Amino acid sequence: MNNSVTNTARLLGAGLRALLVLTLVTGVLYPLAVTGVAQGLFHEKANGSKIEADGRVVGSSLIGQHYDLPLKKGQDTPDPDLKWFQGRPAGGLGGNSVNTRYKLILSGATNLAADSGAVNGTCPAEPEAGTLCARVLAAKAAVVKDNSVPGYTVKPSDVPADAVTSSGSGLDPAISPAYAALQVHRVAARNGLPVAEVQKLVEDHTQGRALGFIGEPQVNVLELNIAVKDLAARR
Repeated sequence: MNNSVTNTARLLGAGLRALLVLTLVTGVLYPLAVTGVAQGLFHEKANGSKIEADGRVVGSSLIGQHYDLPLKKGQDTPDPDLKWFQGRPAGGLGGNSVNTRYKLILSGATNLAADSGAVNGTCPAEPEAGTLCARVLAAKAAVVKDNSVPGYTVKPSDVPADAVTSSGSGLDPAISPAYAALQVHRVAARNGLPVAEVQKLVEDHTQGRALGFIGEPQVNVLELNIAVKDLAARR
């Protein structure tokens, strides 16, 4: 009996010591080491890749934003503010009904099949409402209309895919150089800026493929719009 109690107490003591050691190593020392390495080597990324303008944080380089006008009476969806470069469509975003104080953006795609609304593999001129074909054609018509300004007419064939489709998350912060270039004339006209200077901003903010071969060239929309704002302020 005494041996049984002694063995049980010894095992419990060993288990408790192991628990304390593992808690210290995995719950304190390891997180502190990882945090220290992240802060030392990847400080900006570890803190959310925040972007600052005018002395305050205005967003993250990893999360897209809307650039819209205030809602008008009777509107359910705001109109885009055409003085700014626009990002990819984000129709897959859900409504935030939990933490309304901070109006968090919820990630999500449309979940529509690639052939939604298509007939024999192509989108008809008048696809069924609510299908992917209907959304893409409506988005393309809006891009053509919004970006056609005096002296510069956008053709439907000029519209790149990322201008009319959302990303898998719906939070893509970047657009293709082709979509950015398509918006240059409109942004220049709306801000009273020379087209050449706005085009230079796009070129300066175009990022190449990661490591030279991963992904595609892209332009961060928030960083580009901050540059547009600064250029307009200087003029």
